[in-house]
Amino acid sequence: MQEFLNWTIDTIRTDRLITPWLEEKKYEWTPLVSKFIVNILDKKSSIIILTDNNREWFLQYILTNINAKKENRPFLPFYDFKSFYVKLDSSTSDIDINLVKDMLNISFPNGYCFWYIGRSQDIRANIAKISKNSFLWLLDEETQDAFNLNSQDEALDLKLLQMFRLFNKTLSASLFAQINVEH
Repeated sequence: MQEFLNWTIDTIRTDRLITPWLEEKKYEWTPLVSKFIVNILDKKSSIIILTDNNREWFLQYILTNINAKKENRPFLPFYDFKSFYVKLDSSTSDIDINLVKDMLNISFPNGYCFWYIGRSQDIRANIAKISKNSFLWLLDEETQDAFNLNSQDEALDLKLLQMFRLFNKTLSASLFAQINVEH
């Protein structure tokens, strides 16, 4: 079983579709991914994906590809938050957010985590930020415990796709005991 950080570096270097920028962020990437995969595989949490409006295309990309048959792995519990709660953009008060949390606690008794991709100032980000286990890919804000990106980066969409590719490979390698993300 290969050590997670070394596996990540090797994967970035050998995958022709992932460019070197991600290797420079390896110390930000690996602890966040490790924590998130532990929540999925060990704690058996369901994953609720949220994006800001500009990244909804990416949400669809994730949902289309995360459980694709070509992955040759069991289907994993990834869900679009909008499929549970359509009034997402009008939920701004603490009362609304607490009601959403109550609904999710009833719906997911084994637990859940948010995966949020988008601007940190977006209303939807507030819902994801309520959970300490959220996997946050935040734009335009330097936040600890989040992978920080710049919305003005011309290569942002490509970077998101590369990050998903690396995450998906990490998920498979963890599931099939090729790596241990906890070490």
